[in-house]
Amino acid sequence: MNKLKKGDEVIVLTGKDNGKRGAIAMIKSDRVLIDGVNIAKKHQKPNPNAGVAGGIVDKEMPVHISNVAIFNSASGKADRVGFKTLDDGRKVRVYKSTGEVVDV
Repeated sequence: MNKLKKGDEVIVLTGKDNGKRGAIAMIKSDRVLIDGVNIAKKHQKPNPNAGVAGGIVDKEMPVHISNVAIFNSASGKADRVGFKTLDDGRKVRVYKSTGEVVDV
């Protein structure tokens, strides 16, 4: 079970996008793609067969997973994630600061 999952709201801790929040769109090994964060300009060639126009497009680039933390909406701050086993045997993610379950 991973500490971060697709769809989690995270906050960027370091870099040029420090403090920005967004939802995780994709996780690939040790990097995450976050909606609206780490935007780069990409020069794209036109492809008439696929209907793609050429030019300069904005593209979201991945961020290392160590540079993001899950956003705790109750406290309004970044938080760390731990694991806890419930009485019924389920393993759930919890916020380290409060002990509340992340997945509600």
